[in-house]
Amino acid sequence: MMKLVYLNAISIFMKTLKTIVLSFAIAISTFSYGQTSENPWAIAVGADLINLQGDNVDSGLNFGAPALSLSRYIGAGFSIGAQYALNNVENNEELKYSSIDGIVKYNLTEGKILPYLFAGYGFSRFADGTEKDGYFPSTETNRTGLGGIGVNFYLDDNFAINLSTSYRGNLEGDTYNHLQHIIGLSYNFGAGDADKDGVPDQKDVCPDIPGLKEFDGCPDTDSDGIPDNKDRCPEEAGSEALQGCPDTDGDGIADQDDACPDKAGTAAMNGCPDSDGDGVADNEDRCPETAGDSANGGCPWADSDGDGVADKDDNCPDLAGTVANNGCPDEPTDLVNFINSEDNKILFPASSDQLDSDDKEILNTVKSLLDKYPNANITIEGYASSDGSEAYNMKLSEKRAVSAQAYLISNGIDAARLSVKAYGETKLKGDNNTVKGRAQSRRAKINRSAKVSID
Repeated sequence: MMKLVYLNAISIFMKTLKTIVLSFAIAISTFSYGQTSENPWAIAVGADLINLQGDNVDSGLNFGAPALSLSRYIGAGFSIGAQYALNNVENNEELKYSSIDGIVKYNLTEGKILPYLFAGYGFSRFADGTEKDGYFPSTETNRTGLGGIGVNFYLDDNFAINLSTSYRGNLEGDTYNHLQHIIGLSYNFGAGDADKDGVPDQKDVCPDIPGLKEFDGCPDTDSDGIPDNKDRCPEEAGSEALQGCPDTDGDGIADQDDACPDKAGTAAMNGCPDSDGDGVADNEDRCPETAGDSANGGCPWADSDGDGVADKDDNCPDLAGTVANNGCPDEPTDLVNFINSEDNKILFPASSDQLDSDDKEILNTVKSLLDKYPNANITIEGYASSDGSEAYNMKLSEKRAVSAQAYLISNGIDAARLSVKAYGETKLKGDNNTVKGRAQSRRAKINRSAKVSID
C-alpha cells in the first residue's frame, strides 16, 4: 500500500513539474537576460513534497503545489525572503497543508551551479477540514523552525532550476515534524538597465551609454574592437597597440601624439623626421636640408672666411685660420725665422735683374713657406747700388723685385699675395766706394713684417 501511494505521488509530481517547466519556458522567451549574480531579487515557483516524521505517521511522500518564494540578496552571500507552500497530506485522514516562513539563505559558492544553506521561522498548518475559527487555528497550526540545503542550476543570466530540502520542526508539539522538498524555477531580476543595452547597471561599466555585452556594456563608436572607455581616440579607428588611436604615417606614434602625423619620424623627435640628422626635427628646423645647430634654429652658423670656425667664435672672421687658433691664421713661425736668417739674400750682378740658380733656390724656399702658410702675404723690395743715376737705379731695383715676383707666380703663388716695392739706391749696404760694398747693396732682405726685400 505504501509503495502504491509513493508511486502515485511521484506520477502526479512529474506531470505537474512538466506543466510548470513548459509554462516557464514560454515565460523565458518574454524576458531579456541579465547577470544572475548581480540581480538582487529572485522569485520562485514550484512544487513541494511533504514527508511526515515521527511515530505513528505515514511517512510517504505527499505531493502539492504551488510552492512560492520571494527573496533579496543583501550581500556577502546572504539573502533574506519569504516562502509559502500548499499541499495535501495523507495520515489516516486527508489534511490540507500550508506553510508560510521567513527565510535566511547563504550561498556557498558562485557560478552556474550555486549550492546554498538556509534556515527560517514560520508557521505550518495541517487542517482536517473541520471548520474552526481563524485562518491558522491553534489546534492545526504550530510555529515552526526549519533548516536545509538547496542548489540552483542556472539556465541563463536570469532563470534557474531550484532544488531544496529542509527539516521543519514543530516548536509547540500540536502538529507534525516533517521534511519539505521543493523543486521549481526561479527568476532573478532587479538590477536595472538604465541605458537599455541588455547589460544590467551593476555589471555595466558604462551604465548611462548603450553598449555591447562583449565590452561590459560600453560602446565602440569607431568599431575598431576597442571599447570607448579604453579607447584614447574613440571616434577614430586605431590599433590596440596605440590604445585605439590611428597612425597615419605608420611610424608607431599615434597621430594625436605625433607632431608630424603625415611624415614618418621617430619618438625622440615627437614623430617628426630629421632629414639633415642635426638633432633638430624638421618641423622646428629652419634649414631642414642642411645640418646645423639647435641654438641657431637648426641652421649652420655663418663662417665668412670658410675656415670651419663660426663667425661667432672666430677671432678673425674675415681671415681664414685654424680651430686651434680660434679662427685666426697660425703664426708663420718658419717664414719669420727664414726672413730673419742670413739665407734669404738674393744678390744680382751689376745692372742685372736676372735670377741665377742660387737665387731660384732661395725663392723655392720662400714658395714652400708660402704654401705652408696660405694666409701669409709678402712684399718683395728691390734695391740697387750707387752706380749709375738715381732714376736708373730706381728702375733697376723695381725690375729686380718684379723678376722675383714673376718667378714665384710661375711656381703657383697667387699674385694677390705678392707685392713689390722699389727703393733704388736709397738704402745702400756697405761702402759703395768699394767693389765689395756695391755688391752687398745689390741684396735681398726679409724683415719680421713678413716682407721679402730685394736690393
